[in-house]
Amino acid sequence: MQDACHEMSNGEILNKEHGEFVLYDAILYGDRVLTAKFSKRLSCAIKHLPLRIAFRYEYNTQKALEVGVTKDPTLTLNGEIFLEGLVQAEEITKKFQELL
Repeated sequence: MQDACHEMSNGEILNKEHGEFVLYDAILYGDRVLTAKFSKRLSCAIKHLPLRIAFRYEYNTQKALEVGVTKDPTLTLNGEIFLEGLVQAEEITKKFQELL
């Protein structure tokens, strides 16, 4: 099991040991520095929630534009823009709690 707050790896599934939780597909678009910061906040903010996240990075600007991304970083969830910008962990938690 990963430490609670960590930079997430490409292909990692957060809370993978909980097969009973709903699995969401997340892609984090943006540059390497901002996406790394965002992924660490994400791991801290939602580790305690009853969900799993299959996580990937996408650094290609053209691919980001094709799915409607306009801010760096942007998190998509199941193909929809979910969070934009380098938001605080509290906002990440709140948005995921609303999803549940």
